[in-house]
Amino acid sequence: MTADIIVCGLGPAGRALVHRSLAHGLSVTAIDPFPDRLWSATYAAWEDELPAWLDPAAVGATVDEPTAWGTLGHRIARRYAVLDTPRLQESLELAGADVIADRVVGLERHSVSLASGTVLNGARVIDARGIARSAALAEQTAYGVVVADGRVDPLFMDWRPDNGAHPEAPPSFLYAVPLGGGAMLLEETCLAGRPALDGAVLRDRLEHRLRFRGIELTGNEPVERVRFPIEGGRPGPRRFGAAGGFTHPATGYSVAAALTAADAVAGGDSPWSAAARAVHLLRAAGLRALLALPPAEIPVFFDVFFSLPPELQRAYLSGRTDLGGTLGAMRTLFAGLPPGMRRRIAAATLRIPVRSRIRIRSAIMGA
Repeated sequence: MTADIIVCGLGPAGRALVHRSLAHGLSVTAIDPFPDRLWSATYAAWEDELPAWLDPAAVGATVDEPTAWGTLGHRIARRYAVLDTPRLQESLELAGADVIADRVVGLERHSVSLASGTVLNGARVIDARGIARSAALAEQTAYGVVVADGRVDPLFMDWRPDNGAHPEAPPSFLYAVPLGGGAMLLEETCLAGRPALDGAVLRDRLEHRLRFRGIELTGNEPVERVRFPIEGGRPGPRRFGAAGGFTHPATGYSVAAALTAADAVAGGDSPWSAAARAVHLLRAAGLRALLALPPAEIPVFFDVFFSLPPELQRAYLSGRTDLGGTLGAMRTLFAGLPPGMRRRIAAATLRIPVRSRIRIRSAIMGA
């Protein structure tokens, strides 16, 4: 038998694609070594990114205007949604798909080879298995604990220097969001690093930061550990989710982008227009520029970013196909930075070859 679509990998991106392919009436084969494994990570998104078809029960909590701190506090005029991970997984139903517990060892345009020796055929084959870790790839890491709600106000990111880190050490920020049901996640996060900070360092910083703010942990709190590459995905019609370049390299977010694109890909459209490819290159340039900044300048960088008009913030954070908005955000951000930071960002950006069918005057600075 030949399926209309074979999806390899049943993380959030792959499962969303299977779910929407079934909604389109396609015959679907889904392959994952552990298809029934329960997800444990916390996923979140800006509420306006989520597709209309998503079950409202998949949203566990919302924050109307989360706060971001560089050296100053900034209210983000955009509602933030924290997803209820078990309900999200349950809502992406697979009933009707042929689900196979096996490992993919070979991918061709219309066939998949499995570790068991089975070869499956499909009109389309999509790789949604994520990105393998590599020392060559920048990663995001985090260490978090779940505590009773209300002990800390919600924070999208907080770069204030009260986590005990040396001023010249790679920086990290506090992420604090409600999970619903009276629980809150407090997470010390390394936004991007090559190599990224390890979990033990982040644990020590989180505990120091919370003690400084008068919050003592018992040691019995549930723990969340995070480590994943934020680059390395390759845009293309046969890859989806992180494997297909959906991860925002300057934030690490990818789930909302995959949920939003799942319908179009299920319907046979490519998620990679020329504009989307150009935005992908610009975001990668933004990551490289960010990695080039000294630790002390990171909070200043985010002060300028979160002072941008809300529509430009949204374009850079969520406009996966918004080339004009992304360029506008980068141009305005660059103009607002101190001269020394502009020089460093320009130097980091100009070392990056940008290849696209669209003419781009520059990468991050728009000059």
